[in-house]
Amino acid sequence: MDPDAVKSTLTNLAYGNVMAAAARDLQKEMVAKDKAQASKVAYDEVDLDELMDDPELEKLHAERIAALKKEVEKRQEQKKKGHGEYRDVTEGEFLGEVTSSELVICHFYHHGFYRCKIMDKHLKTLAPKHVETKFIKVDAENAPFFVNKLGIKTLPCVILFRKGIASDRLVGFEDLGAKDDFSTIALENLLIKKGILSKKKKDEDEDAESIRRSVRSSAYSDSDSD
Repeated sequence: MDPDAVKSTLTNLAYGNVMAAAARDLQKEMVAKDKAQASKVAYDEVDLDELMDDPELEKLHAERIAALKKEVEKRQEQKKKGHGEYRDVTEGEFLGEVTSSELVICHFYHHGFYRCKIMDKHLKTLAPKHVETKFIKVDAENAPFFVNKLGIKTLPCVILFRKGIASDRLVGFEDLGAKDDFSTIALENLLIKKGILSKKKKDEDEDAESIRRSVRSSAYSDSDSD
């Protein structure tokens, strides 16, 4: 076979392969461009003004704002009643405190008892986190009438009130492993289990701030924050 003919044939084959590869690359580029253009068109077709004017969305937004405002009002009312803090109350104040809120945790303590101080520390931590429940404490020495009436014989004694009625109690640390080193979370979970505290999905401070932001934004109906 003529060497020049063979060389010409190989050259033609190589050129053909290059052209085929170039054609494939061009085809891929065109397909990708078409997809990007289609995606852009689909996005451009979404009219945000029409979306914001959707009556169903407006209704949902209004319902959400109303619920948040109601929650804020409820929290403010609870704080007026002493929720959100752990307070010392006298025997004369005790009855009014436990009957003015639906959920109340009352710690009967003795100021000289070490275990009462441990319970104090944990309840003080939980009070601002669980605004739905009132946290109070009473010096047992200065409240003999209610100590006798409630049958309190061991301190610390934490009594759980629902609508003014003593429904459950924690005596000493029996329900917490009978040890002094139990955690605040362990006490919190026990009180949630007993139904006197609500289970939290997120930190109370973050939730309260979210409510405040939503209510503030609703006050400016023409603003972008809506």
